Amino acid sequence: MKRALWIGLGLAASTLGAQAAEIKVIRFGVEAAYPPFEYKDAKGALTGFDVDLGNALCAQLKAKCEWVETPFDGLIPALQAKKFDVINSAISITEKRKQAVNFTVPLYQVPTRLIAKSGTALAPTVAALKGKTVGVLRGSIQEDFANQRLKPNGVDVQSYEDQNLAYADLVAQRIQGTLVDATSGQEGFLKKPEGKGYTFAGPAVKDTLLGAGIGMAIRKEDTQLQKALNDAFMKVKANGTYTKIMKKYFDFDISI
Repeated sequence: MKRALWIGLGLAASTLGAQAAEIKVIRFGVEAAYPPFEYKDAKGALTGFDVDLGNALCAQLKAKCEWVETPFDGLIPALQAKKFDVINSAISITEKRKQAVNFTVPLYQVPTRLIAKSGTALAPTVAALKGKTVGVLRGSIQEDFANQRLKPNGVDVQSYEDQNLAYADLVAQRIQGTLVDATSGQEGFLKKPEGKGYTFAGPAVKDTLLGAGIGMAIRKEDTQLQKALNDAFMKVKANGTYTKIMKKYFDFDISI
């Protein structure tokens, strides 16, 4: 019986290895305007935490990485249209999105915060934002939250294809605040010269609409790829590669 068990386990491992070996290329869909997760460096090269993690998963699977740039709100339609294989662009795992796509295991967690001018009494609540305009990234969980929780109660919500456009309108005082994930807001705006005089306003937002962490999205039929990515992620996390990448971009722990 023990011998049969070991043979069965060996066959299962062999099958998993064979399935992973069949994955030669992984095409990642990404919106490259969301530092530090995905963005262009000074030379125009795609970089960021998600990009490095994606490359590490490809290396673990001995597959070639390819990157396809798409606006954030078009990522799920483009995935379903098979323009690429995986969404790897700081996409939160939500019940709404799970109706359209499958996800890997959660890769990390980042809170949602409101950025506003320093010294204001703003907070991410209806009471503080009523009659004011808040910017959000189109297609994001922050947009869902703002449209469902804030807009019906007198808060004007402005959606942007690029988060950098929201920052520009904030500086120009066309909006009074923007809802973003805290890490991107810190690295992509508050630490930059244009972010001087701005800060996180109020506490982090807690709401079921904001999901259960960040994952990679895969078409529902691509279960083999989903399992391969999950397995590769567990390995890069166990061998220290994940921690090394995280420390390159953050001075705090975003792992789950």
